[in-house]
Amino acid sequence: MHKINGNNITLTRGDTLIVKIDLTRNGEPYTPEAGDVIRFALKHKTLKQDGSDYTDTAPLANITIPNDTLILEITPNATKTLAFGSYVYDIEITFADGKVDTFIAEANFTIAPEVY
Repeated sequence: MHKINGNNITLTRGDTLIVKIDLTRNGEPYTPEAGDVIRFALKHKTLKQDGSDYTDTAPLANITIPNDTLILEITPNATKTLAFGSYVYDIEITFADGKVDTFIAEANFTIAPEVY
């Protein structure tokens, strides 16, 4: 089961999430070109004591979103070992020319309990 409210996502641990991503550039719909890379990254919501960055040095999940479908698919393996609770994610595109746009930044991602 999943719920999406704006950019905030709640997903039952171990479930599959399939979501179409809307992508714009300069306020207009954008179709990715060859060489563009779109990435989803998930981390714990915990910040370092000085507030400078998240405590995770690497994403807990790092998923490339296919350019041809713009569909983010989070498989059961990506969340089945994560603790229930609050996380944060972002989605960014690195354009073929090297420019980067984080078009969803620091959105909430909750891993909900499962009754299994």
